[in-house]
Amino acid sequence: MSGTDVGNLRLFGREPKIKVLHLSWVAFFISFFVWFNHAPLMAAIRETFALSKEQVAALLIMNVALTIPARVAVGILVDKFGPRLMYTILLAVSGVICIGFAFAPSYDVLAIMRFLLAFVGAGFVIGIRIISDWFPAKETGYAQGIYAGLGNFGSAAGAVTLPSLALAFGGPEGWRWAIATTGVIAIAYSAIYYASVTDVPKGSTYFSPKKAGAMEVTSRADFVLYCVMQGPLVMALGVLAWKLGPGELNLITWTAEWAIYAALALLYCVQLGDAWRINRGIFDKPVAEIHRYRFRQVAILDVAYMITFGSELAVVSILPLLFKDVFGLSLSVAGFLGASFGMTTFFARPAGGWLSDRFGRRRVLIWCLAGTTLGYGAMSFMGLRTGVAFAVIATFMCSLFVNAGNGAVYAMLPMIKRRLTGQIAGMVGAFGNVGGVLFLTIYSAVDVGTFFMVASCAALLALGLTAMFIDEPRGQMAEEMPDGSIAMIDVR
Repeated sequence: MSGTDVGNLRLFGREPKIKVLHLSWVAFFISFFVWFNHAPLMAAIRETFALSKEQVAALLIMNVALTIPARVAVGILVDKFGPRLMYTILLAVSGVICIGFAFAPSYDVLAIMRFLLAFVGAGFVIGIRIISDWFPAKETGYAQGIYAGLGNFGSAAGAVTLPSLALAFGGPEGWRWAIATTGVIAIAYSAIYYASVTDVPKGSTYFSPKKAGAMEVTSRADFVLYCVMQGPLVMALGVLAWKLGPGELNLITWTAEWAIYAALALLYCVQLGDAWRINRGIFDKPVAEIHRYRFRQVAILDVAYMITFGSELAVVSILPLLFKDVFGLSLSVAGFLGASFGMTTFFARPAGGWLSDRFGRRRVLIWCLAGTTLGYGAMSFMGLRTGVAFAVIATFMCSLFVNAGNGAVYAMLPMIKRRLTGQIAGMVGAFGNVGGVLFLTIYSAVDVGTFFMVASCAALLALGLTAMFIDEPRGQMAEEMPDGSIAMIDVR
């Protein structure tokens, strides 16, 4: 592949695929805009409802809790029904829930609406599928990076615009109208998206799984690994229940906490049963070689994204306070420096995708994980002895590798099995949220230096697994056409 091949992606061209890319990143942008619309207005929400510190913390937890299973579920549904319909439904339903949150009459309703609104965080998965169908392999990484990098800016846009919008509406409850406005935008754009895109280019086939439910695997060993990888998704929800329980925030009773644990155990058993329903045929008859894929590719990407995106979720939450407390900076300066870790996603994530297209997906992911390992290792030495300049440089350099790593993961993901792309994206994305829960839990138990050293060791583990077990996508993948014939899809 030449650099010219990659450079042919003209972001301001009139090609149908470019139109789909822009319409899709705007949809993702709006989903993040809605998902985090409460954060910049939390002070006003707290005043309206006279919330305690524990109640505020509970809202923040509820805003991410449902996203873990939602990304898995939406991944299944998008492969079955297509991204056009799924993005339309997700934006429309989330807009209605958002308006319900805005005009909640009590804290209980507010909390329920916030819990349900975490569903919108699954929007990311939908765009991954539509872009993988619209762009050839040589451009997919860059296109995915553009989609994710620009879409992620929705939360930053909300932080900048929503406080001013609330002031424009005026009054102590102007926040309600500001948040409701984001819901109206989501509903309106859902109609625009449905009218403006198609699932695949004209004349192409949309490949979907043969059975709806758990992910299809193609060997007995992969079935066992798939069942094992379901565990962390359920356990992360258990950690969230623990955080809400009497031992932590004390917002639910012991009875409720243990009831959640029992429900999660039952959910895991149901997932295993569904996996057996979908895949029991592989125990009777081996899958033809042409249709096989290695699920370990998915498992390694799960781990890599759990480290890169999961650690990013935690780090952007703790850095402002770290800069303020350690270096005595003002709140505004500390906030800006802390936010810089996530702001590099605007260019670093597309760069990770572009480099993957240009130099090889496995190689670039290894580079990114190596840089993440060194970056977090350097950040573990941040303090008065090393000075604020060292802290700023270490933070910036580490963020480049972390966000490029996010792009590299999703550059490889569509090259595994086309008809399962939504499910794979959903699972990998859910592991990113699992990582956020994991790293925030670790941070609550150790000092800052130890936290960053743990993050460095975790990245080193992901680096080792990637170097040993992940394969560079080569040649073609096979998919079955509706008439039974076989279509070969390039993955380079």
